[in-house]
Amino acid sequence: MSEKIENHEAAADDDWAAAMAEQADAEGADNSDEDVSSAEFDSLEDTSGGPAGVEANMDVILDIPVTISMEIGRTHISIRNLLQLNQGSVVELDRLAGEPMDVLVNGTLVAHGEVVVVNEKFGIRLTDVISPAERVKKLR
Repeated sequence: MSEKIENHEAAADDDWAAAMAEQADAEGADNSDEDVSSAEFDSLEDTSGGPAGVEANMDVILDIPVTISMEIGRTHISIRNLLQLNQGSVVELDRLAGEPMDVLVNGTLVAHGEVVVVNEKFGIRLTDVISPAERVKKLR
């Protein structure tokens, strides 16, 4: 069985080599008989109309939904301790009382803020927004 595969592969290699040799011969013959001319391409100038094109591009991304989450703090806990939690249990976080919360957009830190109550609903007042340059540094 393996001899058949090896013979088939050898035949395919021979066919490939013969085809490449024929192509090289044909290209050598063609180049001696014909003049070579350069190809012409259309102009690659920006015809989007400047800022109007930018507005169209911005409209595409402005409707993309993102998830904003606020993080009070984190902790590491074993599964044994996790299974022992019940109503009234207290889980200690790595954040001190009064420290600002993290504001995450799709899991990326974008700001810090403090909790506020507006019309009986929780909200967050942004106290520090992370610059885009700092966010890019954190990605690396």
